[in-house]
Amino acid sequence: MRGADTLALVPAAARYRCTSCGNLTRFDVTATRRTRAYHHYTVGGALSVEDEQVLDEVVESVECRWCGAAGQVEVLDGAVEPDAGA
Repeated sequence: MRGADTLALVPAAARYRCTSCGNLTRFDVTATRRTRAYHHYTVGGALSVEDEQVLDEVVESVECRWCGAAGQVEVLDGAVEPDAGA
């Protein structure tokens, strides 16, 4: 992935390809998420997280798990369409 501006616009569900080794399946994706979730605790104190909504997500970096080539990973065309309302 090249610039931070490009990364910020890529959804976490995007498909990636390493331009160095051709990897299509294994990537380390670093992202920051802001979520809202319903936390339900049992009387015994066990937590169950339900109805989690992602309010904001920024992909900070994508690195190939096979060759580690940060900066050599691209988003596959047509894999995820950007939201027109954003």
